[in-house]
Amino acid sequence: MVLLLLGLVITGGLTYAVMPTSQADSAQTNAVEVEEGRKLFLQGCSFCHGQNGEGVRTINGDNLGPSVVGAGAASVHFQVGTGRMPMTRPGVQSQTKPQVYNEEEIRQLAAYVASLAPGPAIPEEQDYTFEGLDEEEREAAIARGGQIFLTNCTACHNFAGKGGAMPRGGYAPSLDGTSAIHIYEAMLTGPGQMDTFSNGNLSPDDKRDVIGYLYSLREQPAYGGFTLGSLGPVTEGLFAWLVGIGGLVAFAVWIAAHTTRTSKKKKVEA
Repeated sequence: MVLLLLGLVITGGLTYAVMPTSQADSAQTNAVEVEEGRKLFLQGCSFCHGQNGEGVRTINGDNLGPSVVGAGAASVHFQVGTGRMPMTRPGVQSQTKPQVYNEEEIRQLAAYVASLAPGPAIPEEQDYTFEGLDEEEREAAIARGGQIFLTNCTACHNFAGKGGAMPRGGYAPSLDGTSAIHIYEAMLTGPGQMDTFSNGNLSPDDKRDVIGYLYSLREQPAYGGFTLGSLGPVTEGLFAWLVGIGGLVAFAVWIAAHTTRTSKKKKVEA
């Protein structure tokens, strides 16, 4: 009994000495990030989103800035990381521009918004990369990603991910220069007019496969010559009408203007 009691005391003491320290350090680090993020939020975001992230409405009822309670860290990381936030002025759709905050400050802002209410977390690197897959598995994943993208995304972003026009002054941006983590976060949070593809709609593996497909498009050569922006039949049809048919019309006019004409003189009767 004495030995058993001594073993329990030693085990409990070691557990108390090791585990709570790491947990306390992690909690303390997170608390510091939240506090620093709150300072940044009050300075640069509260004018539109409210001091507690509750959103702001103008006198006439317009939404100056929506509530960010429950938006989650992933939404903040996407919006601020792509330069869409803070906006210069409220508009139909926020546009990509250079970042205002560095990566550490973005993480702090994300930690503060995440502390307001539960929401989508920032994905880890293994969520959007093919790390650990062999070549055959990668090809199969890219094929699955292509099927998912062509089914759900081409109506707005077109088949090559080059973007396109949307109703009411909006647009689907080109995905050429978008990083993998931001593509993942866009699918997860549904910014602007984009649909939200939660993990219940598209699993993390499905999102990873879509990203793999988009990255594979960047590596494909233009087998057909001029890509015309890869915007599909609209630009191709416009090119055919203006250049093709227009060239034929111009050539026909040129032929008509340079055709040799014979002149016959009337015979004078004696």
